[in-house]
Amino acid sequence: MERGLFDSIKYLKSIGRYPMHMPGHKRRVTPAEGLPVGWDITEIEGADDLHWSEGLLKSAMERTAAVWGAGRTWYLVNGSTCGIHAAIRAAAGCGGRIIAARNCHKSVFHAVELGELDAVWIAPPAEEKFEIFASMPPELVARALERERDIRCVVVTSPTYEGCVSDISAIAEACHRKNVPLIVDEAHGAHLGHYSRFPGGALAAGADAVIQSAHKTLPSLTQTAFLHISENSLLDPEEIEYQLDIFETSSPSYLLMASLDGCTELVRNGERLFHQWSRALDAVYEEAGRWRVLELFSGGEQVFRFDRSKLLISGQKGAVTGGALAEMIREKGFEPEMFCGYNVLAMTGLGDDPEMIVRFGRTLTEIDRGLSPADEVKPDVIKIPLCTAVCPITEAMRHKTCDVPLDRAAGMTAGEYVWAYPPGVPVLVPGERIDESTAETVRFLEKSGSRVVYTGAGHLTKHIKCVQW
Repeated sequence: MERGLFDSIKYLKSIGRYPMHMPGHKRRVTPAEGLPVGWDITEIEGADDLHWSEGLLKSAMERTAAVWGAGRTWYLVNGSTCGIHAAIRAAAGCGGRIIAARNCHKSVFHAVELGELDAVWIAPPAEEKFEIFASMPPELVARALERERDIRCVVVTSPTYEGCVSDISAIAEACHRKNVPLIVDEAHGAHLGHYSRFPGGALAAGADAVIQSAHKTLPSLTQTAFLHISENSLLDPEEIEYQLDIFETSSPSYLLMASLDGCTELVRNGERLFHQWSRALDAVYEEAGRWRVLELFSGGEQVFRFDRSKLLISGQKGAVTGGALAEMIREKGFEPEMFCGYNVLAMTGLGDDPEMIVRFGRTLTEIDRGLSPADEVKPDVIKIPLCTAVCPITEAMRHKTCDVPLDRAAGMTAGEYVWAYPPGVPVLVPGERIDESTAETVRFLEKSGSRVVYTGAGHLTKHIKCVQW
């Protein structure tokens, strides 16, 4: 009899065998109140093994693949990060050349480091009013593929953190003309393609590998994700499996995997939930039509499709920074996802209470009534920096560096990352030439309350590590 993962764990518990095995809590000693240790099992007889799945985990992943229309699906318990690392390594190996979007998540940059890859970075245009990256133009990918040689894969992010979806079908076509696999970081789009009011997903559009963080917009536990490959993927599934063995923990949590299996069933039978979610979003966009100062992003000329589940609100017309707006929102009883520059991002998901989404829209209207348009707003205070790469990331990281005051670093080569986190897209990458706008951008981000860090090690100081050639 086929059981879902949760039912299988329940069955294994009911047998009553005392656990002379890991984990050390023995399903009886709870290290913190409320933790469900009674359901936390390991790879015992009958529980299967994620890295050698032949039983219930194999069946669970096959169920998920069927719902998403994948040729094959793997459960990830190290987040989308390990899936991105595995897919890129499977495609590019070590020392290979790839084309990647400059607005990728930091996990892509770390994959380049780990594999000592030669990355050709291409940047999508910006939606300047909101100062965010827009959709990746297919012609930009096609030109890069014509210009560059020995490319092992193309990596793009769709949707972006703010909800901009690219024309994956056209990008995949350009890649496949050159027999190059397309890897899509769809971490923020696990819900796409399952309801008509949202854009279609990258897998159905022809991507070879798609990585999704199920926990971001679907009701799965934090840290859970999917790695899908298409039926006719140019990537070797055995190589992906080998790379997952390297990058993913050998002690996967059954609680996390059970949440992925359960999430699959919610999506399979989720028409009512999707409908309620979409109707609640309609109410927010209707409220936005009444605002005088606040603005709600809904796409633009540079955006192929927009995921309306992302509520990106700008206070720029009133010279209200994202940090200040986020505090106003908190005072009304809501915690936003992030703020950066003049923007605040509120994420919605399948598990939302529709009434709370509607109430959030009304709350924004209340906040808007208390704001006034600024006498003078400088629309170009913050620009998305796009610095020129002087050398590969790994070469810059190996070189001796010196600390240089950020204000005096223009023209030098960065020896470390600078991030505004979230979303985790780097402002500056090792190997890039620092330009005049870098310090200005960093100062504005810090002034507006954004968390600016370097190389993942802590807050940015007034100095930056630069390469000593």
